[in-house]
Amino acid sequence: MTTILDKIIAEKENEVQRLKGLTLQQSFEPEKRPSLYEKLKGANHLQIISEIKRSSPSKGIINNVVNPVEQALQYEKSGASCISVLTDTPFFKGTFEDLKEVTQAVQIPVLCKDFIIDEIQIDYAKVNGASIILLIVAALSKEKLVSLYRYAMKQDLEILVEVHDEQELLIALEIDARIIGINNRNLKTFEVDLQHTATIAQHFPFHENRVLISESGIKTTDDAKFVAGLGASAILVGETLMRSGDIKETLQSLQVPKGVVTP
Repeated sequence: MTTILDKIIAEKENEVQRLKGLTLQQSFEPEKRPSLYEKLKGANHLQIISEIKRSSPSKGIINNVVNPVEQALQYEKSGASCISVLTDTPFFKGTFEDLKEVTQAVQIPVLCKDFIIDEIQIDYAKVNGASIILLIVAALSKEKLVSLYRYAMKQDLEILVEVHDEQELLIALEIDARIIGINNRNLKTFEVDLQHTATIAQHFPFHENRVLISESGIKTTDDAKFVAGLGASAILVGETLMRSGDIKETLQSLQVPKGVVTP
């Protein structure tokens, strides 16, 4: 049975071929940004990675009239530690132009959020100003994951490695990922359950120099407190902020104290 992830990856393979047929141009000089890892490691409160997300396969249109720059500036002003910009067009209505415009407008770390399967996508993330890229364990063979991880490191990019179960966490640890995200959304069905963070966090080596991010499904202060108590240093929030009538109030309501996790 073909899953949503299968459909996305098939489309990504087509996109990669298209990107390779274009001439990659550096139209501006991206500035050096603070390290997300260092920010998360040293924070006392749960940090918010605020996402610009027009649409998704599960929710359809979320906010199709958003101005990415205005949204990003509101996120930054409200205390976000990082901005995530979706650059996938067919499924999420994002573009690399969104990424470029946002990185030229804000000073904080910026994550290129996409289903990366090839080095050319990392090149595009880099030239459009991203300081962090996403690698999804479920979307890659271990060999390809290692290759892309090393390639991104050589580009002086930070890497958020996303996992969905304990086996994928082990793979992330084997490649020595320092920033690990647990996606509460099942990428095959797109169903969301915060228990994914609870289950996987039990096996997370908090005593090592790594940070944990809980992604998807966090809507309320209680949700934030729940994952903070499990050891998350940050949460990635898209839909909740994209639908919010008061971004500052919503974002700051999620900045709860970090939990103390004993080894």
